Amino acid sequence: MDLIYKHEKKLFIISCVIATIFWLVLTLGTLGIIVIYLLFGYLFFLFAHSAFITHLKGNGVRITQEQYPDLYNSLVKNSEKVGLHHVPEAYLLRTDFFNALATRFRGRNFVVLFTDVVDALESQPSAIDFYIGHELGHLHRKHIQWGVYLFFASWIPLLGAAYRRSQEYTCDRYGAMCCNNDEDIVAAISTMSAGDSRWNSINLDAYLKQIPETSSFWMSFNELNNDYPWLTKRMASALAFRQGQEVSFPSRHGFAWFLSAFIPRFGGGAAMSVVMTFIIIGVLAAVSIPAYQQYIERAEQATLDTSIQIELEQAYQQALPLQELMMQYATNNSAWPVSLSDIGIAEGSLADPSGRFDIDIYDDGIIGIEVFIDGEGEQYIVLEPMAGDEGQDDYWTCYGQDIKQEVLPLDCQ
Repeated sequence: MDLIYKHEKKLFIISCVIATIFWLVLTLGTLGIIVIYLLFGYLFFLFAHSAFITHLKGNGVRITQEQYPDLYNSLVKNSEKVGLHHVPEAYLLRTDFFNALATRFRGRNFVVLFTDVVDALESQPSAIDFYIGHELGHLHRKHIQWGVYLFFASWIPLLGAAYRRSQEYTCDRYGAMCCNNDEDIVAAISTMSAGDSRWNSINLDAYLKQIPETSSFWMSFNELNNDYPWLTKRMASALAFRQGQEVSFPSRHGFAWFLSAFIPRFGGGAAMSVVMTFIIIGVLAAVSIPAYQQYIERAEQATLDTSIQIELEQAYQQALPLQELMMQYATNNSAWPVSLSDIGIAEGSLADPSGRFDIDIYDDGIIGIEVFIDGEGEQYIVLEPMAGDEGQDDYWTCYGQDIKQEVLPLDCQ
């Protein structure tokens, strides 16, 4: 009797390979610093999980030979049946839903039975073996221990949820094996469907006839993004396993498969995954759209600056010949010219026809290129004569005044 659901092993292998790649990349990419973060993460988990364990021990009722011996005997019997060498601690706890859980804390296994389940099955207590067997299955298969290592793979669309559902099918087989008969399986799963008072009147055939409806788009989509199979399927699968039969379910909707391939698993079902996906998209959009707009603006500004620089480089080249004319005038007249006409150039003839710049001369032999960026003016490229050191020739320097460095000619930057 193979207790492991047909897809669990291959889904585990795929998840393990992907998780290993993630861990290797993180370890190598962070030069091992990830180990420090893991240590802090473990400490956080330890304190957080300790809150539940202490709540369990402080408020729950521990199941022992002296306290609820019927439940304790079932626990011992089924632990031996599934192959657990150590009987886990078990507690009875009051909650508001039908289920049970298994957990692990500091190397010790725990099983928790919720009172609603135990009370609901008072008339058929042997059905509790299904719940106990199911949780023991999680412990025996080490689903909890592997959970941390497979963390990154568990987020992958389709894969993460599929592996969790396969775990549930496997553990239902453990539960079915621990039950005395088919009626126990029906009773145990029916309590999760019909509640504490209606479960014993459920029409099993009519209930299983709901399974074909799971092939519709919405049923398929929500199951593909859910950690748990539909209870109708779990019922049919557990009964078929106990009876030694194969069970097949209707194919899921094709578009549901396609859409689910884009939705990461966050737990909590399809609704939570979709909400979290949209939240992530929203956050990414909030960050990336302004960044993209800034990039576009910078690119446009860079293009504009390049265009202006090309024009000003032309103006600069046009102004360079004035340097020699200015020096000749100063040598001949022992003074700098005061207007362009003094060096034989008509006033206004060096202005750009498009109005981007205007070249003129100023006091002390300065040649100024007034730049009209955005029509503002009062921005200059300055060519200024400088006296050389003793024994060296005079020279010209070029710089900007109230103008962006990026648009200056290269010789002036």
